[in-house]
Amino acid sequence: MRITRDAADCVFMANGTDAQLPTGSSAPQEPGLKRVMGPRLLLLFVIGNVLGTGIYAISGRVAGVVGGALWVPFLIAFCIAFLTAFSYVELVGKYPRAAGAALYTNRAFRSPFFTFMIAFAVMCSGITSASSAARAVSGDYLQEFVTVPAMVVAIGFIGLLALVNLRGVAESLIANVVLTVIELLGLLIVIAIGVGAVLSGAGDPSRLMEFNTEQGPLLAVTSATALAFFALVGFEDSVNMAEECHSPSKIFPRGLLLGLAITGLIYVLVALTSSLLVDTEVLADSDGPLLEVVRLGAPGFPLILFSAIAICAVSNSALMNMMMASRLLYGMARESIIPRQFGRVLPVRRTPWVAILFTSMVAVVLVSTVDIALLGGTTSLLLLVVFGVVNVAVLVLRREEVEHDHFRSPTFVPVLGAITCFLLASPLTGRPWEEYRIAGILLLVGLAFWVLNRMILRRASVDSAEGSR
Repeated sequence: MRITRDAADCVFMANGTDAQLPTGSSAPQEPGLKRVMGPRLLLLFVIGNVLGTGIYAISGRVAGVVGGALWVPFLIAFCIAFLTAFSYVELVGKYPRAAGAALYTNRAFRSPFFTFMIAFAVMCSGITSASSAARAVSGDYLQEFVTVPAMVVAIGFIGLLALVNLRGVAESLIANVVLTVIELLGLLIVIAIGVGAVLSGAGDPSRLMEFNTEQGPLLAVTSATALAFFALVGFEDSVNMAEECHSPSKIFPRGLLLGLAITGLIYVLVALTSSLLVDTEVLADSDGPLLEVVRLGAPGFPLILFSAIAICAVSNSALMNMMMASRLLYGMARESIIPRQFGRVLPVRRTPWVAILFTSMVAVVLVSTVDIALLGGTTSLLLLVVFGVVNVAVLVLRREEVEHDHFRSPTFVPVLGAITCFLLASPLTGRPWEEYRIAGILLLVGLAFWVLNRMILRRASVDSAEGSR
C-alpha cells in the first residue's frame, strides 16, 4: 500500500490542482514508481487488503442484528461491493495512477472543497476502522493469553501503533504476502471446521434460515448488511498500486474482481460455519466470534494459536489504517489545506509526529467511548458515501476520453452501485443514529480545519499586501 504517495496525490488535487502535469510541461518531474506487480501479486494484494478486522471482529455483531441467517447480509454486502469494484476497475484503467476516490472526485466535479471532504472521510474511516480493531484485540482473542482490563489494552494498543508509526514502518510486497497468508489461514481453519461439522452431522442447519423477528426480516437484513459491508472494504486500496503494476489497464479488471470474489466466497463460508455451529446469542455477545466457532467445532484445536492468528490479522489492519490516516492528514497540511503544524516531522525518523499524535488521540477517544459495532458501522457509513460518489463519478467521467484502451463497465452497474451504496448509508436501513452522530462530528472537525486554514491564509495574504505598500 503506497500510503504516502496516495496521500500526497489526494491533497494535491483537493487544493484544486490537477495532479498530472500537462504534456510538454517544463516543470520538474519525479521519477516514476517501479513497476513490480504482476497479476499474481496484485491478486494477493487485493485479498490481503480485504481480509482482516471485519470478519474476525464484526461477524458476531452482524449475527446479533440479523439472527442465524448470518450468511445473507455478507452475501448481499459482497454483491454491492462487487458493483462498486466495477467502477474502480473502469476508473483505474482509465487513470492508472495512485490517488483513488480523491482523484476521481476531483476530475469529475472539479470542487476543491468536495474533494477535500471526500479525502477527509477516507481518513476518518481509517481512524474508526483502527479503533474497531483495537476493541477487537482487547477482547476475547487477547484473553486467551492474559486477563487484562479491555479498555487498558485498547488504549495501550493505540499507543503501541503510534510508537510504531512514529518510528516508521518499511512495508514490502513480501511482508504483505506473509500477512495475507496468516489472515487467510485463520479463515480456512474455520471453513475446514465447518466442513468437518457437516460431514459428521454436527451443528444446527435450521439456524441458517432464522431471521431476527424483533424489527422484521427485511429491516434486520438491511441493518445487518450495512454493518457487514465493513468486512468487505479495503479492495479500493489496490488502486494505490496502479503505478507499480505491469499493464494496469489489462491486469486490474481480473485481479480486483477475482480477488474480491475469492474473499466474498470465504466470508460467506465462514458465516455459514459460524451460524451452523454456534448459537446466535453466543456469537453476538463475543468480541472474538470466530474463537467461539473454533472452541465448539474443534475442541482439540489450540485456541491460543487461533487467537494469535486473529490478533496478527487485526493488528495489521489497524496499523495500515492508522498510517493511512496520519499520512493523509500530513499531506493536507503540506498542501496548506489544513494548518501547517500538522505537517511537522521528526528530524531523525522523518515521520509526521503531529499528525500521528492527533489521529492517535482521536482513536483513543473513540475506543474509550464507542462500541465496536458502532465503530464498524461508522467506518461502513463513511465508505459507503465515498463509494456512492465514485459510482457517480464514473458516469460523469464517461464524457472524458482517453487515448488508451481500458475496461468499461455496463452503464447499469455504476447506476445500481450508486443507488445501493447511498441506500445502505441512509437511515432507511435502520442504521443507528449514533453512527451518523459520530461520522458528523468527525467531518465537522474536517470542516473546522478547512475554515481555520482559510482564515489563516487570508490573514497572511492581507498582512503581505499591507507589508508591500
